[in-house]
Amino acid sequence: MMVATDRQPNSDDGTLISSGVLSLLRDCVGARAGERLLIVEEPAGAGYYDDEVAGIAAAAARSYGLRVYRLVAPPGAASAEEMAGFLEGLHGFDHVVFFARIGDQLRFADVSRLPPATMCYTLDAAMLDSAFGAATHRGLCAVKDVIEAAVAAAGTIRVTCPRGTDYTGRLMPVKAAAQAVQSSGDVSLKRFPMLVPRPVPVASFSGRVALSRFLVGTGSQFYDPYWCALPQDVFAVIEGNRLVDLEGDAAAVAVVRDHYRDVAGRFGIDPWYVHSWHAGIHPACAYAGRAQDNMERWSGSAFGNPRILHFHTCGDYAPGEISWNLVDATVTLDGLAVWEAGRLYPERLPGGEALLAAYPDLAALYAAPCAAIGIEG
Repeated sequence: MMVATDRQPNSDDGTLISSGVLSLLRDCVGARAGERLLIVEEPAGAGYYDDEVAGIAAAAARSYGLRVYRLVAPPGAASAEEMAGFLEGLHGFDHVVFFARIGDQLRFADVSRLPPATMCYTLDAAMLDSAFGAATHRGLCAVKDVIEAAVAAAGTIRVTCPRGTDYTGRLMPVKAAAQAVQSSGDVSLKRFPMLVPRPVPVASFSGRVALSRFLVGTGSQFYDPYWCALPQDVFAVIEGNRLVDLEGDAAAVAVVRDHYRDVAGRFGIDPWYVHSWHAGIHPACAYAGRAQDNMERWSGSAFGNPRILHFHTCGDYAPGEISWNLVDATVTLDGLAVWEAGRLYPERLPGGEALLAAYPDLAALYAAPCAAIGIEG
């Protein structure tokens, strides 16, 4: 369970600022008093973020000494013209913080000409003012670095799950020219909190992945229906970047094929391309309620929990348009279980024990991780 964090007098006027807001502004955004901060938020009542969290952050930022401006984002299905006009309006600030889904749409885009930007995954005031928001940001970034180094060094990476996934490969060397954000799959915006490591490209992987419960969008585009329920599990047979076959009950396979063809047809993309995968790393990431009650909200927040490993598919780019979500997966690097039955053990990696010793708040969270991910069974 997420608990409220202490409030500290960390502003010029003595106002009490929660540890979560302080972590966002100071440790992630890197803001300093006197700088211009733009907070981008969704229209009131949009139903994704609550109607208070952006205002709470704005008030705290003013107390912190920042010059704060607020902007309402266009809808998630914004046209190219709306998006271009919106991006033009982001110039002239020292920092931009998104409490809006449009930030997720920009996370794999080239935003080098824009001010430094942060995508915020604290969807409501409770998440911001909790162990999820207050967990040491530098420590989570260090966990990300340790995981990425271990993945890069591994000779064999294997992913399994209780539903029957068995998928193996390794991280292939990447040429310098492929280190661009679009090619590597890493994001161009900062993320708060830090939720996942760099996606693992799958060019050298093969095997079978169990598709269970549902297929859902990735936040790259928003479409209707955004998700589809699966009547039974289906196995995706993958060779490199290709989804070469679907195995299982004929009716369930037809549901998968029809959904892929529908989504790919909307955007003119390759339906059978599998780009990459990664698993959550934040032990205090939790989702209250049921995923199916608001799948768009679930898919944009729960993925940071180590119990969830998701694939980017449908389109030859990250994050693609359809994600597969494995629950309680095990990921082994040369036989060493780093994620085991949905629990992440950073201390098993080189440098992991020292890292957790340096960040005792993270050590405590990894010792008792949140289990609530909005999915049962």
